[in-house]
Amino acid sequence: MSRAASPRRAPLWRDRSFGTYWIAQSLSAAGDAFAYLAVPLLVLQATGSVAQMGLLTAVAGAASVVAGIFGGVLVDRYDRRTLMIVADLARVVLYALVPLAWLAGPQVWLLFVVLPICEAAGMLFQVAAVTAVRNLVDSDRLTEANGRLQATFAAAAVLGPLLAGVVSARFGPAVAIAVNAASFALSAAGLRLVRLRSAPAADVAVPRERPLAEFLAGARFLWRQPVLRALTVLLSVFIFLTYGFTDVLIYHVTHDLGGTERTVGAVLGLAALGTVAGALLVAPLRRRRGFGATWIGAHAVCGFAVAGAGMATSVPAVTTLTAVYLCCLSVGGICSMSLRQEITPDHLLGRVTSAFWSTHYALGPAGAAILTWAAGRYGVAAVAFAAGVGCLLVAVGGLFTPIRRAGAQTHLSPPAVPVGQAG
Repeated sequence: MSRAASPRRAPLWRDRSFGTYWIAQSLSAAGDAFAYLAVPLLVLQATGSVAQMGLLTAVAGAASVVAGIFGGVLVDRYDRRTLMIVADLARVVLYALVPLAWLAGPQVWLLFVVLPICEAAGMLFQVAAVTAVRNLVDSDRLTEANGRLQATFAAAAVLGPLLAGVVSARFGPAVAIAVNAASFALSAAGLRLVRLRSAPAADVAVPRERPLAEFLAGARFLWRQPVLRALTVLLSVFIFLTYGFTDVLIYHVTHDLGGTERTVGAVLGLAALGTVAGALLVAPLRRRRGFGATWIGAHAVCGFAVAGAGMATSVPAVTTLTAVYLCCLSVGGICSMSLRQEITPDHLLGRVTSAFWSTHYALGPAGAAILTWAAGRYGVAAVAFAAGVGCLLVAVGGLFTPIRRAGAQTHLSPPAVPVGQAG
């Protein structure tokens, strides 16, 4: 059980374990921010094709979805910190192969091997990272902890693309990927210093079953909770519409607006300030407006921002609208993540997180391939308008589900999970 809220508790930044974890996660996020820009630029530089960018995103996304199916089972079976370290070290080795291979000239085929494996390792890392927060802070501080983590990740996302754009323009995207590999090594070193709490006695796992049965236990829990079920369905549609948005945005800035690698880095870096704003705003917004209104409102604004960014004819306008999109995406994502952490028993948290991500990301790879293909054929403006309208309809759909009536997360009751089905 979590401790009751107390004004005498030390602030989170003074909690040594959380602080160390915070730093390690920030380093990992910095690496992701470099890859976020460097990999698409590497493909665009080598092929000049937005469709190739989308295909790579789709293949990597499919690997991530498959890894998500098994990731939750691993996270609930084994030590979460160890799994995160292993995932970081795997990405160090794999990403380091890219700049080495590029010394002999562009090797686009290697990206189709390395990136899917790295995305699979990244999915395992993310599932473990989300569940690890439950073992670092009390339940009543989860939203605060998630907000602080996401704000720091967003700060890394501001500097990451800016620096990646500078490095890519000066030395090439392959060197930026080498920096990415180094950041994961630092993250792994930091995680070795973190100590996680043991699960509460009430959450001790029952004997193991087959991996598929254990995954399905998480999926059943997810499906039986009305708000989580509605979130999963609506976010599956949302991910289909937006998974390829970054590729389309990079293509829009470089192809339509005549920007350089440095310009793209500046756009993504400055726009990431929106994620910082969202992470800082989410806790007070949820307290004042409740979960439902906050989540639905955030995704409605996302729709307008996506449509506007694709139709914008200047770099400052694209940057501003992308920042609005990322702000609202951050608000909605933190709300959703905190909800799952609040109401899911610890021994099921990895599998519920895994089932949630695997399900709602499942349509993402197809969406990325279709979105980027359509952008190359019909233009960014038309595709972004259609995606924006779809995002708005997702928000409207939330008005007709239990999401609309959901208030504070702590007022939501988890469904009963028979011991025989808990996994």
